[in-house]
Amino acid sequence: MSLFITNARIFDGDRVLEARTVEIDGSRIVSLGRRPPTGAEFVDADDATLIPGLIDGHVHTSFDGLRLARIFGVTTELEMNGYWTAQQRAEIAANDEIADVRSALRALTAPGGHPHEFIAERNKDKSGGNRSAAPSVSTPEQAVAHVNAVVAQGADYIKVMIEEGTVLGHPGLPMISTQTLRAAVAQAHRLGKKVVAHALTLAATQQAIEVGVDGFAHLFIDQPHTEEIVAAIADAGIFVTPCLVISSALLGGTGGALADDPRVGPKLPPEWRDTLRGSFNTYPDGNLDDALASVAALREAGVDIIAGTDSFLMPLPAHGGSIHGASLHHELQLLTTAGLTPAEALRAATSTPARRFGLDDRGRIVPGARADLVLIDGDPTTRIEDSLSIRAIWRRGTRTAG
Repeated sequence: MSLFITNARIFDGDRVLEARTVEIDGSRIVSLGRRPPTGAEFVDADDATLIPGLIDGHVHTSFDGLRLARIFGVTTELEMNGYWTAQQRAEIAANDEIADVRSALRALTAPGGHPHEFIAERNKDKSGGNRSAAPSVSTPEQAVAHVNAVVAQGADYIKVMIEEGTVLGHPGLPMISTQTLRAAVAQAHRLGKKVVAHALTLAATQQAIEVGVDGFAHLFIDQPHTEEIVAAIADAGIFVTPCLVISSALLGGTGGALADDPRVGPKLPPEWRDTLRGSFNTYPDGNLDDALASVAALREAGVDIIAGTDSFLMPLPAHGGSIHGASLHHELQLLTTAGLTPAEALRAATSTPARRFGLDDRGRIVPGARADLVLIDGDPTTRIEDSLSIRAIWRRGTRTAG
């Protein structure tokens, strides 16, 4: 039996529609603007705003993180380094109480390169040993083998680490050679997979463009943008996920104001609230205004901007300032501070990531799409701060309260 959401302001992932009604049948949207028949089940939106389920374009997640994301209307997370077994991925796909996930699985990094330094910090035992280590590559042949392996394991796209470490408080980290990166990118493209680069400096960004990546999982924050780098990104058709919330945390900022929001704090377990109030603070000499100006320049150049948070798979205040779900709304606010309109910011968390990552069944409110929907009191298409006023959420047509 169909469910009708009526009297809604509908943002379809791109624009506000004239239609005021969405019909859901099971897990799918089946019509827009149809008048409910007599006796039909319906939800009166009472002029609230209906948007597609939000997509976080950069996370490192867990079942706990996926549950937290779902509470704040994030119905899909794009993981940029992690590991999920086939059984776990099947459980996630079938569980409408948590967000769905797509993943790069394990990222390519140099021996001893990022994120080994953080793994060593977290996993050091009493004798100083390291209980786990990320896989690494040092030759083109190893890079090709790694890409083949993670694709065989179900990777949806490929992640490469281009990180020298200064911004993260660990200068001098080993890096993958340009030749090895180029081999990885070429093999991923042969297999039909996009490549997303971790690059926090202008030099790393230039190297990533040189080897032909498809997107950036971060924005460089070591210096202001130049006209040349913006033009190079735009000309190459590369998308950028600025992760301004984590850039702010690297510069010493926190998510304390978000934690204090009555629409957020009461929904958070204490450990995640503490993480939101935390900070990396590894690069206090940086300037967030430079990052905001870089986003503005990229927008002006027509670069696709994707909203992402770089939230971690577990609560950890020392690596805090960003958490699953709630921080994506903070990212939307920062994107508007950088010059995006509220509608453009919403696109950055709906239709744009869906398009760039080939998620054809979500990110839009159109007939045939998944019924991943968020009903918001207010109008986030004109006032982005309203996005946190969540009344109801549907994942594949299954509803929970906001």
